[in-house]
Amino acid sequence: MAVKPPFTDVDINTQDSGFYEGYSLPIALISKISMVVLVLWALIWPLGAGTALSSWNASLLNGFNGFYVIAVGCFAVFLFAIALIPATGKRLLGQPGDTPEFSNFSWFAMMFGAGLGVGLMTFATAEPVGLWGSNPLTVDGSVTPNTEEALTGAYRYTFAHYGFHAWAIYVVTGLSLAYYAYTRGMPLTIRTALTPLIGKWANSPLGHLIDVLGVVATILGVSVTIGFGVAQFVDGVYQVTGMAWLQDTTGDAPAPSTVGLLVGLAIIMGLSIVSAVSGVGRGVKYLSNLNLVLSVILLLTFVIFGSFLFAMTTYATAFADYVFNFLSLSFGAHSPQDMASFTAALPEAASALSAEDLSALYASASGNPWGSFASFSEGAPAAAQGLGEETLTAIYAAGTEGRLFSWQAGWTTFYWAWWIAFSPFVGLFLARISRGRTVREFVLGAVIAPSLVCWAWMTILGGTAIDLELSGVADGAIIAASNSAKLFVTMEAMLPDALYGILVVMCVILIMTFLVTSADSGILVMNTIMSGGAEETGVFHRIIWGVIMMLLIGTLLVAGGGGLSALRNAMIIGALPFCIIMVGMMLSLAKAMWNDHRRDKAGVAVDAGQAQPAE
Repeated sequence: MAVKPPFTDVDINTQDSGFYEGYSLPIALISKISMVVLVLWALIWPLGAGTALSSWNASLLNGFNGFYVIAVGCFAVFLFAIALIPATGKRLLGQPGDTPEFSNFSWFAMMFGAGLGVGLMTFATAEPVGLWGSNPLTVDGSVTPNTEEALTGAYRYTFAHYGFHAWAIYVVTGLSLAYYAYTRGMPLTIRTALTPLIGKWANSPLGHLIDVLGVVATILGVSVTIGFGVAQFVDGVYQVTGMAWLQDTTGDAPAPSTVGLLVGLAIIMGLSIVSAVSGVGRGVKYLSNLNLVLSVILLLTFVIFGSFLFAMTTYATAFADYVFNFLSLSFGAHSPQDMASFTAALPEAASALSAEDLSALYASASGNPWGSFASFSEGAPAAAQGLGEETLTAIYAAGTEGRLFSWQAGWTTFYWAWWIAFSPFVGLFLARISRGRTVREFVLGAVIAPSLVCWAWMTILGGTAIDLELSGVADGAIIAASNSAKLFVTMEAMLPDALYGILVVMCVILIMTFLVTSADSGILVMNTIMSGGAEETGVFHRIIWGVIMMLLIGTLLVAGGGGLSALRNAMIIGALPFCIIMVGMMLSLAKAMWNDHRRDKAGVAVDAGQAQPAE
């Protein structure tokens, strides 16, 4: 069969004049209305909105947890495959003779800053320490939490959450956008990446919907990043000033108060809007440079004063363990456990228990991955406790699959949804800075190199925190602290008082600049999508979207009684449609590369910038 030229005739109509000049009216209006409706719902009915989002999130995870996990595993395997296959790996993201616009160092620095930033500040200590206490190996009873034996599981999943899988999510989006934009001269927007599958439908309302879903995912992904970052920013300001109103001490561990979060949010978003208005060349550029300098200072502080030898030993063993378990981490999805399955796995001695007692045991044994056998045993009904420890152990073991599902849904799937929601933003940015590179360069440079650096952060900062706990220096303080405070508690245990005071101020500045960079870059990317791929967008629209994002984060922080749970739930729900789009991107890219290989053999030219009506 003859090979036809690819479909490249994507035409996104934008307004010629008026308030929305240069923007696609359907994309801009639908995106704006959907976010305003969400803000008003959370503002007018905060408790109802929080409850509804929690319920929808639970139902979604019951049905789609496996889809999230397996999809991300497929992204990673697919990218390594096309990088290693000669015919696809050598393809240039551009026209013959194009060379990279940026040096390898500059390319990596921009890529790394866009991909993580504030996430490393919050989770470089919180992630390893949290996983040290709860990971699938502790959940199924194989090892005891917070021991040397638990280090293996802690770093296996730390490396998974911030390694090849995480960056593969960004690169699937970024490579798809770059491939069509620079080899075929198509608009740098989300619908373009699906043209091998949808063809001329890209110019229909379906194309608008795809771009709207990209905007919504970006808003929610950036919002969660800012939500976590603002919590750590408030914790840092509290460490510097001691202002009591910034903290809520009613929970198990002090955490930022709702008022503190809202004030911190207003400061961050105000600065972000100013930076976004100034544009990439000024605001984003200068803040990124400052971020890099302060990040290096922080990392060197931990190298000098922290547990560097312990960290590097952990790095080497964790890397080998991660590679060995790569496929199981990619495709090992757990399913929810219903009451019937739990009851069928119970020992015979438990058959005498009442339905009420069995229901209580089911909820505790299969639905609480953050607890332990000791807490399960203490909270078990009196009739179950009377059966003896051996029977209680068997009852707890009967709920293992449920606990593993709950852990995966609450931790790994949360991360996958977060990175998926963040991927339109990061992917579009990666595409912009990668013209002139080969597919192999793009995949290996944007998946492997950033992963190695992320792991270094996690082992140097997180390893120091764990070593301080193992040696007894921290005496449980780091484990007991909230996620947003773990970095500061670690530094307090590690540093002399005078140096600690200086480093806390520096960390507060670093968190603030990371947050401002993330927010203003997100605002710019959203406007790029709504304008059909234009790099320069209206200043007033950047301001409006900055205000909408601030109101969205603020109302969701208050919804459901306050905290980050409503924001997290909204993000996981919003990421699902874009995850489906990303699977389509992967299939589209596979089809496009195969057909381009056939075109090369048949001598069919593909001219960038010259629209083609066929695929």
